Amino acid sequence: MDARSVVRELRARRDEAAVAGMRRFGIVGKEVLGVSVPELRTLAKKAGRSHELALELWDTGIHEARIVAALVDKPEKVTSEQMDMWVREFDSWDVCDACCGNLFDRTPFAYAKALKWSKAKEEFVKRAGFSMMAELAVHDKSAGDAKFVRFFPAIEAGSTDDRNFVKKAVNWALRQIGKRNARLNRNAIAVAEDIRKSDSKSARWIAADALRELKSPQVKKKLRAL
Repeated sequence: MDARSVVRELRARRDEAAVAGMRRFGIVGKEVLGVSVPELRTLAKKAGRSHELALELWDTGIHEARIVAALVDKPEKVTSEQMDMWVREFDSWDVCDACCGNLFDRTPFAYAKALKWSKAKEEFVKRAGFSMMAELAVHDKSAGDAKFVRFFPAIEAGSTDDRNFVKKAVNWALRQIGKRNARLNRNAIAVAEDIRKSDSKSARWIAADALRELKSPQVKKKLRAL
């Protein structure tokens, strides 16, 4: 499939009721069609892997086309420059997370970008940094603990950002790292305890929510079984 065919299929599935529902969850963009994620995954599979197609779909600016772009692109073809260009154009949290969790975290630049972006001023660039940390914690099964310990200072620094899409990603990163194994669980709990001492309302929320999960019987049981 070429980009024109993909866009034609996406527009044929336009659902205005879904667009309105997405807007209530903060999902907005230049052109949003309301196509569901399962449908996007099916379309991406039909289109097949192609770096060139991904770049063309991204350039359309269509919300769903950009998610498909992240699904069809080849991680080995993605450049550092492409990642920085795309992240600057993020205008919605779901496009941000789709790129980080389906494509960017599989590139050799992932760990460096996570730290770099976590220091950004722009809301969705900063979210991307913490989203990447969370996705790496889930997907990079062979990574050593040291790679994630390096994220803790950035998580602590980002915890005082009260912007909704940033603080939720900071919380997500802390929880996912703390669920990798018992050692990182202890480390993440210690970081959360430090964050909880902050005067920041955002930081205290992040800490309380993370500690609730990281200390839960379910997580402890899972970690003992590893």
